[in-house]
Amino acid sequence: MSTIFSTTELQRTFAPARMGGVFFRFQLAFREWRQRRRVRASLSALSDWELQDIGTTRGEIDYVASHRDSDPRGALPAG
Repeated sequence: MSTIFSTTELQRTFAPARMGGVFFRFQLAFREWRQRRRVRASLSALSDWELQDIGTTRGEIDYVASHRDSDPRGALPAG
């Protein structure tokens, strides 16, 4: 009995789509990080009175910047 392996069957194929997916995820994460930085900077520039007016505190700025799609007070979005 003879066992012969063909090297063409054992070649590993490189899928460019996978690399594009990795790049896309990196790009998306980078955009989200920059957006969080902008939100954090904008909220930090507000006075305590202005923060109170929109219903948040200095201690909640990091949370609000990281969770823009949720309300820290648990209120449902209007609309």
